[in-house]
Amino acid sequence: MEILGLSTSPSSGGAYALILNEPDGGRRLPIIIGTFEAQAIALELERIKPPRPMTHDLMRSVIQGFGSYVKSVFINELRDGTFFAQVILDIDGQELDLDARPSDAIALAIRFDAPIYVAAAILEEAGIVSDPKEAETPEAPQTMHAVPTPEPASDDSRLISLEKQLTAAVAAEDYERAARLRDEITRLKG
Repeated sequence: MEILGLSTSPSSGGAYALILNEPDGGRRLPIIIGTFEAQAIALELERIKPPRPMTHDLMRSVIQGFGSYVKSVFINELRDGTFFAQVILDIDGQELDLDARPSDAIALAIRFDAPIYVAAAILEEAGIVSDPKEAETPEAPQTMHAVPTPEPASDDSRLISLEKQLTAAVAAEDYERAARLRDEITRLKG
């Protein structure tokens, strides 16, 4: 996965949506993260060096000080709307898997230029697919729709309404709202 960017909205209460993009498949994965984590990611993406090391810079120095490096990051679980990740370290040719929040794992991955992977099941459940027809038309704004799911029952108006709201939120690139709607849809279908 590649980092597409960070998004926020006035109603977010300080939270940001970190948008990961599947380079060859066209799916996007919004992950809600805090302000400090968003800042740590944004500063490194922009190659801005603060006057004092940030926490993730300190972690990079500690990891390198032990002759190790971050080999990759793996977002491996989505449970009750919360993403879980692992940081895979290489220590003298041996791998060590450490549990981490995705935001922290990604902040480290950027600092080590390490690849970011997401489990296929998570992309199926929480990914948002770009509409290829819209992408081919340069004058049309890029819109996306939810990853295909079974058609809702015709009498389930709440689910239909939520799915329409999800499509609108994604089209407006309000990924934080899209993530909340996606989670609500998942709960209703579950």
